[in-house]
Amino acid sequence: MTVGADDRQRRAGATTPAASPRSGQAAGGEPLPFLPFHRPALEQDEIDAVVDTLRSGWLTMGPKTRAFEEAFAAAIGCRHAIAVSSATAGLHLALDALGIGPGDEVLVPTLTFTACAATVIHRGARPCLVDCEPDTLNLSVADAARKWTARTKAIMPVHFAGHPCEMDAVLELARTRGGAVLEDAAHALPARYRGRSIGTLGDITVFSFYATKNLTTGEGGMVVTGDAALEERMRARRLHGMNRDAWKRYSKEGSWRYDVAYPGFKYNMTDMNAAIGLVQLGRLPAMQAARARIVAQYQEALADLDAIELPACRPEIEHAWHLFIMRVRPERLRIGRDQVIEELTTAGIGTSVHFIPLHEHSYYRDVLGADAASLPEATAQWQRIVSLPLYPGMSPADVDRVASAVRDILRRHRR
Repeated sequence: MTVGADDRQRRAGATTPAASPRSGQAAGGEPLPFLPFHRPALEQDEIDAVVDTLRSGWLTMGPKTRAFEEAFAAAIGCRHAIAVSSATAGLHLALDALGIGPGDEVLVPTLTFTACAATVIHRGARPCLVDCEPDTLNLSVADAARKWTARTKAIMPVHFAGHPCEMDAVLELARTRGGAVLEDAAHALPARYRGRSIGTLGDITVFSFYATKNLTTGEGGMVVTGDAALEERMRARRLHGMNRDAWKRYSKEGSWRYDVAYPGFKYNMTDMNAAIGLVQLGRLPAMQAARARIVAQYQEALADLDAIELPACRPEIEHAWHLFIMRVRPERLRIGRDQVIEELTTAGIGTSVHFIPLHEHSYYRDVLGADAASLPEATAQWQRIVSLPLYPGMSPADVDRVASAVRDILRRHRR
């Protein structure tokens, strides 16, 4: 039985006026405030932590950063965690540590953000674009196997929207072909695959703490590994290639003398970012519970609509629910995805598209010679996807407003 907008609003205990989805106005005619695609889940504790750090006098990488690394490693069950300035920096650092360079290839999904392929290019290597699965939109291991060559040195699975990739197959492919597994887990905290935390499977895993992520430090990321040699390499190289305790050189325990063993990078996290991260890490279970509640409400409200496809969630995984992506079925509508987004914007609801595939961008098309014919699934799927608002601060009434707007648009434009 379909749940009507008024019933869902009463069930949610909403006190705001009922919305007119088409106009973005309350029932009385007054405009509703714009509902953004994302709003960071920051509270007074995060503010206090930053203020305390400012008062401590230690602003850059220091004791807070080290504490955040240790707490993060313990939370996901990995051996080593290295805090960095961004996930993009983390990917570049990881590729460097793995020895990826000129003449090498790295398998990268085309349905991802540019950072994955760009960091490969920055190492002088070549990204080889891989198609996606039709249900999860994750990297297709079958297509990766077809595209693996003698020059392939690594594969970069991206856990799209927070749904883990088919890691058993990825790991087996890399083991049999002789390559490294570098996981992009920007969406995947705190996802699990067959009972194991993402971050404990591949050679190196990189998490993002960008403003929109499930855990944010404003800007930042974490690189994790179980390999002590890789950890040692990355820990030194993220700070100019100086020996690992060089960050202490201005403290009582430190020394002015240090050694540069490698021309490294300026990729360290600051203690201000880490202070936020420590608080967010403690609140992560509660924030994830809020995401799960929102997802369940979306699924209940939209499940009966045959003009859209809701996100897949395979039984062997625990989804991080970084994104809630619906896919329109254009054969059942008189409008396309872009028009659906326009109408949601008119209704006062923010959305996004994750992602425009890499082969659709002029740089990768021109430099790699990538084309739609070799990546048919991603080419078809990306033209259908719409990311709906999903963040812990959304109320049941907010979710109901989005779902009601979607229902109204699909009803009015059904074939």
